Amino acid sequence: MLNAKVSRVSLGYKFQPVTVVVAILGWIIKCMTGNAAFPNPPVPLVPLVPPDPTKPVDMTTRMNALQVAATNAVDGGKAQTAAKNAALEFVFEGMDANAFYVQTIARTNLPLLLASGYTAVSTNRSQSPLDPPSITGIDNDTPTQLDLHLTPITNALGYEVQLLIAGVWTTVTFSSQARTVSLTGLTTGTVQQVRARAIGGSTGQSAWSMPGSKIVD
Repeated sequence: MLNAKVSRVSLGYKFQPVTVVVAILGWIIKCMTGNAAFPNPPVPLVPLVPPDPTKPVDMTTRMNALQVAATNAVDGGKAQTAAKNAALEFVFEGMDANAFYVQTIARTNLPLLLASGYTAVSTNRSQSPLDPPSITGIDNDTPTQLDLHLTPITNALGYEVQLLIAGVWTTVTFSSQARTVSLTGLTTGTVQQVRARAIGGSTGQSAWSMPGSKIVD
């Protein structure tokens, strides 16, 4: 395959706000976990069971630590900001290592590269921000579960979905498609507020959808 076109994994996540970095990393973890094409990433995606002290800290733990550090830095001082920056660099270290791994395997297979959750360096100079999705419906056909229906967004890599939990919008899932996103394990009798955004585009993500709400039966 001497003439195969070679794609490069984009490291554009390094130029995104922390909230977007977390969203992109969550998407990558979802896409690579259990993906037979990428069986041994250099940095594990989720905590190993049993723990293996010889392995690097997994990406899920790094992502969660970054979320906590970013929250603490909002109203914190220099120490909290320094902790956020250190957590961000720790995340980038792992993302970069796994990006090189993905490129080594999939550099001549763009669909496979994209299946990792990473993006390729774009040659499209007209790349633009994504439109926000709209919530077209929320069903409660299954106990303790809501099925969220979104408008598909052209060129979106996936969708991040949040619930309003204790007054804070909290990411609960990432989905590769928009038409039906299932939110499970909810509490019967509660009113759940939900919103979503598309991942991808020149800014890394779209704006959030208008929130929707539904009581859980």
